[in-house]
Amino acid sequence: MTRTTKPKKEKKQKSIEESLWESANKLRGTVEPSEYKHVVLGLIFLKFASDKFEERRNELIAEGKEKYLEMVDFYTMKNVFYLPEESRWSYLIKNAKQSDISIKIDTALFTVEKKNPALKGALPDNYYSRLNLDTTKLGALLDEIHKIDTLKDKSHDIIGRIYEYFLRKFAIAEGKGKGEFYTPKNIVNLIAELIEPYKGKIYDPCCGSGGMFVQSIKFIEAHHGNTKEVAIYGQESIPTTYKLAKMNLAIRGISSNLGETAADTFGKDQHKDLKADFIMANPPFNQKDWRGANELTTDPRWAGYDVPPVSNANYGWILHMASKLSSNGVAGFLLANGALGDPDTVAIRKQFIKNHLVEAIIVLPRDMFYSTDISVTLWILNKNKQARSIEHNGAMVKYRNRQDEILFMDLRRKGEEYEKKYIQLTDADIQEVVSTYHNWQREGFEKSYKNIPEFCYSANIEEIEKNNWSLIPSKYIEFVDRDSKINYDKEMKRIQKQFTNILAEEKDSQEKLMEAFKHLGYEIEL
Repeated sequence: MTRTTKPKKEKKQKSIEESLWESANKLRGTVEPSEYKHVVLGLIFLKFASDKFEERRNELIAEGKEKYLEMVDFYTMKNVFYLPEESRWSYLIKNAKQSDISIKIDTALFTVEKKNPALKGALPDNYYSRLNLDTTKLGALLDEIHKIDTLKDKSHDIIGRIYEYFLRKFAIAEGKGKGEFYTPKNIVNLIAELIEPYKGKIYDPCCGSGGMFVQSIKFIEAHHGNTKEVAIYGQESIPTTYKLAKMNLAIRGISSNLGETAADTFGKDQHKDLKADFIMANPPFNQKDWRGANELTTDPRWAGYDVPPVSNANYGWILHMASKLSSNGVAGFLLANGALGDPDTVAIRKQFIKNHLVEAIIVLPRDMFYSTDISVTLWILNKNKQARSIEHNGAMVKYRNRQDEILFMDLRRKGEEYEKKYIQLTDADIQEVVSTYHNWQREGFEKSYKNIPEFCYSANIEEIEKNNWSLIPSKYIEFVDRDSKINYDKEMKRIQKQFTNILAEEKDSQEKLMEAFKHLGYEIEL
């Protein structure tokens, strides 16, 4: 008899992202998980910048321009950072096992920033030396990053993939209440599809790692628009996250104005005169004590409204963003659901609605965020809800007058599960929401839009006033009472019959089992 051997199960190939995460995890003990993002992403930046530099350098050699190899302008003209010898990846990897590798990395980052004004304030300062990292583990991390060919497949944006994976993992590792620097791409994509930031000034007052901006650029590219027709403005209060945002944008060649330094948007607005065409934001939810009791009480951003309460910054963020919109500006931002009907802010909400600023209120499913499991709301504000025509990517679109209407949508029954605990909207879900919203906005909507129970409803201002200016969608969207239509007697008889059948089948199985043992010479009792 010949023995057949089972074929060996093919080992699953680790992704670049997984390998990098494992390498970073080896730093545990000397570095907190919350620091991984800074350790790893600084090195990834250097690797990517070096690969782009070497590619441009080889182009110059191929063109017979060897005498220009060390001239900065011949790199920046192609949106490539110039790297002196000590900042190049080849130099770092050659010295990866040296005891002073941390100092060499810090020197490399300092020199790159000094030689490239666009990177001012973007890179970690003397960071690796201060961490006192284990040299062997840091060398292993360099070796892992060295395996990445960042230029292999431009269409798949390898660096973007790594950034997104790591930011997501960092958000999970840092736990609830933290990780605010990451908004799931799925949600950012929905906002971009709704407000359509084709051209103009795009602003995020709490920009985190810059994900909203990256997705805006991707939206424009996906719709064959011109990315040179947008200008990026942002602000971030956490210094390390501010640097991360600058790196994230620089690594993709996205020019931006994130202010001179990291600063609190309420206390030190670095874009006071800005009027943005589009705002995309994910402010901190339910931020307490965001100003002192006697601070910002006469701030011009609240002109015409009550002063937002100290106990919660939600309406501070709303009024800040409304004040930044141009005459035709549109904003899409996220807030905790409590802002929809908070009794402490009803006067602000009432005035806001009467000023025709609220375009749509969209409640998202629970468990979409890594840092909180609550259901949150996507608000759309529009400074001009009057009838007009707008050019979108070369085509004229006619919009109807919606000044006295607000569209409510409830997506809590939408989405699919991933990673066994999180929810994301499917492409079909996003398409349904976007088409419903745009059909409602446009002329001829009577033929293309309709109120759908448990999904959407177009409410007029009289209905909203009757509900004490509440923006809670369930007060307007029709709820289908399925329970009242159940014939309980009929259902109980069906369940009773089903249960009787199950018991009968179980008894039959037991009798057959006893009979089988009896034939084998055993008596058993069940």
